[in-house]
Amino acid sequence: MTKSLNHPALMKILDWAYEKALNGVPGLDTANELAQKFMIQEGTLHQKADSLIRWQNAKACTSGFITGIGGLMTLPVAIPANLASVLYIQIRMIAAIAHMGGYDLRDDKVKTLVYVCLAGNFAKDLIQEAGILIGTKFTTRIIESISERSLLAINQKVGFRLLSKYGGRSAINLGKAVPFAGGIIGGTVDLIATNLIGNTARNIFIGSKT
Repeated sequence: MTKSLNHPALMKILDWAYEKALNGVPGLDTANELAQKFMIQEGTLHQKADSLIRWQNAKACTSGFITGIGGLMTLPVAIPANLASVLYIQIRMIAAIAHMGGYDLRDDKVKTLVYVCLAGNFAKDLIQEAGILIGTKFTTRIIESISERSLLAINQKVGFRLLSKYGGRSAINLGKAVPFAGGIIGGTVDLIATNLIGNTARNIFIGSKT
C-alpha cells in the first residue's frame, strides 16, 4: 500500500496540521499556548525561542505523539501516522515562534511563511524569490507587501519542495517501518530536521539576534 503524495494532497495535510496547531487537539497546547509557556521564561526573545526549539526537537523523536487522540481521524488523506505527527510538531513549533515574534497566525501570509520554514535551508531561496530579505525580523508592513500572486507562487514552490522530502517512496516506507508507539521517528533525521526548521523559523519571525 505504498502511495506517493501529490501536491494537492500534501497541501491539505499542511492545512490540517496548521488548523490543529492553531485550534488545538485534546491534551495538547495550541501554538499560542505553547508560545506563552516559553515567553514567561527568563532571557531574550531569541533565547526563549531556542528553548522552545530544543523542547520540540525531543518531541520530534517521540513516536505516537498524536496517535490515540483522535487527530488522525480527521486527516484529509491517508499517510503514515508518524509522518503526520512530525509535520504537526514542526508546524506547531513554527507557528508558536511566529506568535512569539508578534505575528497574527490567522493571517494567510503568515501561514504561508510558516510553510516556507518547513523548507529549511531552501526557505531563504523561496523568500528571496518573493523579493523579501531574510535575516531580519519581518514587519507587518513587509508581510503585507507580499502580493496575492506571490503568495500563490510561494505556496506552490513550498509544496513541490516538500514533495521531494515527504512525497517519495522512501519517505512513506520510512513511516511504515517505524513502530507505532514507544519507538523513534526516523531517529536523528527528524531531530536534525526539526532543529533546522526551528532555527529557520526563529531567524524569519524573530531574527538571528534579539
